[in-house]
Amino acid sequence: MAVPVAPVSLVTAPRLALAMLADQPDDAVPLAQAALWLAALDHPGKGLDTYTDHLQALVDALRDRLQASPAETAADRASALSAVLATDWGYQGDVETYEDLQNADLMRVIDRRRGLPVSLGILYLHVARAQGWDAHGLNFPGHFLIRLEGEAGDRAIIDPFHGGPALSVADLRSLLKAMTGQAAELTPDMYAPLSNRAVLIRLQSNIKMRLLDGGMLDAAGEILQRMLLFAPQDYRLWRENGLLYMRRGNLESALDSLETYLTLAPDGDDRTRIAQVMAELRQRLQ
Repeated sequence: MAVPVAPVSLVTAPRLALAMLADQPDDAVPLAQAALWLAALDHPGKGLDTYTDHLQALVDALRDRLQASPAETAADRASALSAVLATDWGYQGDVETYEDLQNADLMRVIDRRRGLPVSLGILYLHVARAQGWDAHGLNFPGHFLIRLEGEAGDRAIIDPFHGGPALSVADLRSLLKAMTGQAAELTPDMYAPLSNRAVLIRLQSNIKMRLLDGGMLDAAGEILQRMLLFAPQDYRLWRENGLLYMRRGNLESALDSLETYLTLAPDGDDRTRIAQVMAELRQRLQ
């Protein structure tokens, strides 16, 4: 599968570039480039050429390695990715300052060679897909993982945060229990592939949650606005946006967002409660 590439002219306007993804099919969303656009919003005036060149260097490094030693099985592909990204280029999870917001900023991840599971995973996905490999992020709770597929349909699940090793079922069970508690057990939905937009939302949600934990409501609201640029059909974001506007005291914007939520949300998805909240908002605005 070819890696989508957006027009070069958009690189200088990240907010516009993200907004132009709104109506694109998900497989046309350029995952790593979109993550760079999101990061660029926090680095105004800083060009992206160095970072896009680095992405290409990673792709070229794996391609060169495969010319000398082709990888047809999922396990061999996992090993090749790990050798290039973790061993040769030094990408690892940030275990010392995990909560640092830099770990979800792809520009800073590239600068530091450190990041969160999802930010590192975006690099792995970009490099793998550039080789035409089938690779997806997984809906695993608390820790982003990647599923690779080999030529014969065999699969491997890898952990970018710990250098990209292929994980056994026992490894996955241990990781799940470490993330969510000893009573947790693996279920099929944890192996479900994530869309490109869902990966980007997961990346940005790490920033948003840390800002909320720090009481920085306006900054968290800005992160939600960024997510809505490229995922305006995600009704859950509108709900969260509306409720956060309420916390910030912006009742008119809260009402607008919650109205959009009701327009997009399926029946039965908290609609009754939100309708009640909206009625209360209208009373307060009278």
